[in-house]
Amino acid sequence: MHISLVNDKASRRDFLEVVESIYAGDHNWIRPLDQDIEKVFDPAKNPFFGHGECVRWILRDPKGQTIGRVAAFINHKKAAIYERPTGGMGFFECINDQEAAFLLFDTAKNWLRERKMEVMEGPINFGENDSFWGLLVEGFSSASYGMNYHRPYYYDFFKAYGFETAYEQITNLIDLTIPFPERFTKIARWVAAKPDYSFQHFSKKNPEKFINDLMEVYNDGWKDFENFVPIKKETLEESFRQMEVIMDEKLIWFAYANGEPASFLVIIPDANQMIKGLQGKLGLIEKLKFAYKRWKGVHRMRAIVMGTKSKYQKLGLESAMIIQLGEYVLPKNQYTELELSWVGDFNDKMLAFHEATGAKFAKRHLTLRKTI
Repeated sequence: MHISLVNDKASRRDFLEVVESIYAGDHNWIRPLDQDIEKVFDPAKNPFFGHGECVRWILRDPKGQTIGRVAAFINHKKAAIYERPTGGMGFFECINDQEAAFLLFDTAKNWLRERKMEVMEGPINFGENDSFWGLLVEGFSSASYGMNYHRPYYYDFFKAYGFETAYEQITNLIDLTIPFPERFTKIARWVAAKPDYSFQHFSKKNPEKFINDLMEVYNDGWKDFENFVPIKKETLEESFRQMEVIMDEKLIWFAYANGEPASFLVIIPDANQMIKGLQGKLGLIEKLKFAYKRWKGVHRMRAIVMGTKSKYQKLGLESAMIIQLGEYVLPKNQYTELELSWVGDFNDKMLAFHEATGAKFAKRHLTLRKTI
C-alpha cells in the first residue's frame, strides 16, 4: 500500500471519488457535493486557514486503486486551550481493511506529532462543528445536509486503534405530522405573548444586522462550555453565503428582549434531498436537477444551531421560536420532519428542550480522541 499527499488535480479527484467504491450499494448514503469538501481545503474560501493549517492524503493498494483517504489539521487558536495541545483528523474513508485504516491514522498522527500536538481528535472538520463532524455509530438512515454518514465498521477501526469517546453527539427528530405536546405548546404561547419579547425571522435585505445579532448571542450563550472559542463575523458571513442557495428566510428566527438580541434558531431545508443522485457534481445538468428539486420542495428541515444568552436561558424563548416557526411551516403542508442536530451529551439544557418538543432519537455520532 502507498500513501501520498493530495497536491494536484489528479489526487484531488481521487480524494473525492474514493467514496464511490466504498459506499457502493448503500442506498442510505448521499454523496456530499465535491465543492463543499473542496472549500474546506481552499485557503481562499475557508477562514480557518487564517489561524490554522491542514493537509490530506490518499491511500492506494498495490494495483494503484485508491482505497482510502484522510486529512489532518490544526486550529492554532483552539489547540492550546485544551489541557494538552490537540489537533484534528477527519474526512476519513476506507475499505474494510484494518491495516489500511491504521496506515491512514498513523499518517495523520505523525503529521500532528511533528507539529507538537499531543492529542488527535476526530473525525472532525477543519471548520465549525455544524458540518462533517463526528463518527456515525447509530442511526444509519440517510444523513441530512452536512451530517457525516459512515460505514458501520469504521467504529471498530477507531476503537482498535485506541481512540476513546470524548463526547456523544445526539440527533433527534420531530415528526411535524404530530402536534407538539400540549404542555410545550401552552408554555411557548405564553412566552411568545409576553410584551417584553419580540420575534423576527432573518431577512436577506439586512443580513449584517442578523449576523451581528447571532454572533452576540452565540458568543454569550456558549462561553461557559469547555474549550469554547468565540465565533468570528467572517466565519458566520461565509456560512450564510454557503446557505444562501437553499435558505428560506422564515426558517431562521431571532428572539429579542426589550430589543436586545436574546436567542436564535437557524434551520435550513435539507439540501441532501436535493443533491441525492448527483454524485457530488454540480455541473449544468446537475444544477438543473437541483433547481427542480428545490422548486418542488423537500420534506425535511435541519436545525443547524440554536443559542440563547445566559441571562435568558430557561425562560422558554427557544420554545416560543419553534411556535413562530410552526405558524409558517405547518400551513405549507410541505415539511414533515425537523431534525435537531446535533447536541452534545454534555448539554443537558438543550437535550431537555428536545425532549419537551416531543422529538425522538434519530442518530448518534461520536467525537473521539487519542493521545499521540
